[in-house]
Amino acid sequence: MDATDAAFCPRYHKAVEVVGRRWTGAILRAMLLDVTRFADLRDVVPGLSDRMLSERLEELQEEGIVERVVHAETPVRVEYRLTEKGRELHDAVYALSRWADRWIPLEETAST
Repeated sequence: MDATDAAFCPRYHKAVEVVGRRWTGAILRAMLLDVTRFADLRDVVPGLSDRMLSERLEELQEEGIVERVVHAETPVRVEYRLTEKGRELHDAVYALSRWADRWIPLEETAST
């Protein structure tokens, strides 16, 4: 039996834990739409604090999903970009978005 056929798959569990943390999905979705600057990411995700965004970006860097790119300009410009590993989340993120559009009523999202 293949590991993906088991009721519990440790790789799947780890993947859900990584992308399922609070704010991570919203950050990834924004980055898939080419939002790359810290302030822009914070601004497009309502309720996301600077501290939480910093923590999530650091976690995503540690996982190899996001890379921090520093442009040596005056003033210094920093961008966050998805790595190949991060870009491969595209289909999963949009599949979840389509599911949410179908099954999650907008009224349930008012408190988030």
